Amino acid sequence: MFRFYNTLSRTVEDFKPNEEGKVAMYTCGPTVYHFAHIGNIRTYIMQDALIKSLEYAGYDVKRVMNITDVGHLSSDADTGEDKMVEGAKREHKTVMEIAKFYTDAFFKDFDAVGNKRPDVIEPATNCIPEFIHMVQTLLDKGYAYVAGGNVYFDTGKLKDYYVFSSAVEKDDLEIGVRDDVEEDVNKKNKTDFVLWFTKSKFEDQALKWESPWGVGYPGWHIECSCISMKHLGEYMDIHCGGVDNIFPHHTNEIAQSEAYLGHKWCNYWFHSNHLNDQSGKMSKSKGAILTVSVLQGKGYDPLAYRFFCLQSHYRKPLVFSYDTFDNAVSAYNKLVKRVSELRADGAVDEAAKKEFETKFCEAVSNDLNTSMAVTILYDALKADVNDATKLALVESFDRVLSLDLIGHAKALGEGAAVDSELEAYVNDAIARRAEAKKAKDFATADAIRDELKAKGIEIKDTREGVEWHLV
Repeated sequence: MFRFYNTLSRTVEDFKPNEEGKVAMYTCGPTVYHFAHIGNIRTYIMQDALIKSLEYAGYDVKRVMNITDVGHLSSDADTGEDKMVEGAKREHKTVMEIAKFYTDAFFKDFDAVGNKRPDVIEPATNCIPEFIHMVQTLLDKGYAYVAGGNVYFDTGKLKDYYVFSSAVEKDDLEIGVRDDVEEDVNKKNKTDFVLWFTKSKFEDQALKWESPWGVGYPGWHIECSCISMKHLGEYMDIHCGGVDNIFPHHTNEIAQSEAYLGHKWCNYWFHSNHLNDQSGKMSKSKGAILTVSVLQGKGYDPLAYRFFCLQSHYRKPLVFSYDTFDNAVSAYNKLVKRVSELRADGAVDEAAKKEFETKFCEAVSNDLNTSMAVTILYDALKADVNDATKLALVESFDRVLSLDLIGHAKALGEGAAVDSELEAYVNDAIARRAEAKKAKDFATADAIRDELKAKGIEIKDTREGVEWHLV
């Protein structure tokens, strides 16, 4: 039985899809106004692990993801400027140019860490007719109202708006979302939210469309409801996102979706916790953004970052520092080296293979315990079975872990040490390090050593000169 923590019930539950053997899943995609930092990518890695674990357990998963290219204001409480407009002003480009550039950048990093792309990827700007239809239906049903030129959802019409929280937490949630936010005087209730804008704090919205309520654009929350229903129908099994999406975004999605449909919409909600640096939660507002591509530029393998994430539980905050990451990199490189030493001689021991696969499936099926799954991989490599069986298990487990262990091991085993391009790179790095040491710039010299280490290359100073080898 597959089990994971359902944010809606606040318990670990047995998973029972609406249709036996099939999973309808939706994951909130990026707002493509800036780069996705490694904290954002951690969320997508854990969602990818969930999907592949479900598939490993025998489910057929259909996953839909949106791309937010309009309507997401700088505050989740429907105030501030559209983030896409902010990005366009910052870089002196059009909104669509910004959307294209950052969508491409997102998927470059998304792919690099071993994620499988969703079956459906839908930009919000593709679905304006669907948004307008839902807004009109909510108005017709009495769940929405027009005020000050905008269309709002009336949370006062619901018996329980705070579906993810207890009564004790309501005030804390409202304060959290409305901190330093100018109140919208058009709202009947402070938790009401905009379904369609025609008037806002700024006049020049770059993207706008004709609607029954005037020229305008959709609110952020409505796009996920419409896009999921367009591709998955009226019933969804699992909705994924980061913990920062729980309130108000996912709370509002449930409110409008169930008011529109007239029945329960999604049974299971899967949320990943934050990646923090030593100063707190990673955020785009802090200045420099640490991305997977930046890590690559420093010489790190993106799959080592995936390994780093898989060693922690998705519901726990994970703290990133280069020291802890370097430890994960070293462990990943040693794992690749261990796999490279295996030889596919003899027949696979099917009984032993099945026993390990059962343990692995139990781990990932128990609230996505990826750290235990990695431990079982190590146990398999140490087990008293032949290499052919170990290789078969590595290949099997990598259907979920997606660390490309056999691919990396093959490259290592085929003599990457004598690859001319690699050799030229290492010799150049050693020369740059020698110049830095000569200039007494020991910080740069150490940085070059770390750069090489991140690529799995160890250097040693000897009387005869600098020696190096792959580790």
